[in-house]
Amino acid sequence: MRRIRAAATGAVALSLALAATACGGGSANGGGSNDSPKTLTYWASNQGASVAVDQQVLKPELATFQKQTGIKVNLEVVPWSDLLNRILTATTSGQGPDVLNIGNTWSASLQATGALLPWDARNFAKIGGKNRFVDSALASTGAQGKDPAAVPLYSMAYALYYNKRIFADAGIARPPATWDELVADGKKIKAKGTSVLGAEGSNVSENVHHVFVFAKQHGADFFTADGKPDFTAPGVVDAVKSYVDLMAKDQVIPVGDAEYAQNQSVSDFAKGKQAMLLWQSASANLTSQGMSEDAYGTAPVPVRSGTPGAGTQINSMAGGINIAVFKNTHNLDGATRFVKFMTSDTEQKILNKAYSCIPPVKSAQSDTAFGSPADAVLKNTLATSAAALPQVAAESQFETAVGTAVKDLFADAAAGRAVTTDSVKAALEKAQQQMPAA
Repeated sequence: MRRIRAAATGAVALSLALAATACGGGSANGGGSNDSPKTLTYWASNQGASVAVDQQVLKPELATFQKQTGIKVNLEVVPWSDLLNRILTATTSGQGPDVLNIGNTWSASLQATGALLPWDARNFAKIGGKNRFVDSALASTGAQGKDPAAVPLYSMAYALYYNKRIFADAGIARPPATWDELVADGKKIKAKGTSVLGAEGSNVSENVHHVFVFAKQHGADFFTADGKPDFTAPGVVDAVKSYVDLMAKDQVIPVGDAEYAQNQSVSDFAKGKQAMLLWQSASANLTSQGMSEDAYGTAPVPVRSGTPGAGTQINSMAGGINIAVFKNTHNLDGATRFVKFMTSDTEQKILNKAYSCIPPVKSAQSDTAFGSPADAVLKNTLATSAAALPQVAAESQFETAVGTAVKDLFADAAAGRAVTTDSVKAALEKAQQQMPAA
């Protein structure tokens, strides 16, 4: 999801059970969809620095759509802190928008409500075909073996951002390619009096994103092939411990970061307080905080050995935003035309550039607007070494339970309590017990 991401995630476990059997959607009532073929209601996620920024970005494009089609789009930009609860309420009440943005990690969970339009071959044909989209983005659109519940709109990937001056002062010639190299570089950086690596230890979604990648690098998964939670598998336990050990053992993540949850690590990096940062598509965020693009470099997230790639060399979750349609909208033709417009090459270039994202549409990625060194890292990661978070109906509960377990383990590390294989396994066992029964 977006870098302002997932403050709403913790609400899913409470709310999703209510939505699990619903099949609501657009309605003429309650401010949602309406019967007019000349209007649409669109809930956009808050992608920019503020809701006002999003309105400035989106309104000219919606005016273009209206000029082309005669269809007016009533826009509401919904903050991340409210978006998921708003969507879940809409699925149960039947009073929702025609079109909406969703965090791509929510796709399978929202698909399970039955409220979203399935994007089968016929519907994809209306927007130019499924093969227009990058595979890693399509993998985050719903459960495997089912028609996608949404269409990729904006794509993001994690990268390692590093402060060039701090690296030069420490005598480090290039960014680390492996975790061992990062720890070794950290000793040189700390010797110069600077913190090493920023993290958001109290942000459950950030935690899940990173331990998911660490699990892939350990050849492990949080779910079995048939979708059952397997949080205490040895590879998963080792992976989570390896991530938390960046604070508990290797001391490259400062103990104060255990309390970070609202982009504080980005702020620290932008101010030169930390040498490195793991973040999704951070350029716009850093620029907004006054950091010059010349002041930092961008590199792939480290792997255990070798270079990023498929299999155990995965180094990012496939982040992004999808666009979906409520199944019982009263303006299906208009909604489909709007999705086609938003995923057109022209709009993909405009919108992804505005939000410092990467277009999930292959033909739009080749535009020179996405040709910076940082974009090259992100595009290559999405093409070769990013993987979708588990596309299971209980994915949202997984984020909440495991992300909280990692948050608690970071708290232990910050307090000087031992983080052991046994304590990690116990935390993950507790998380697994919180998952819904099959």
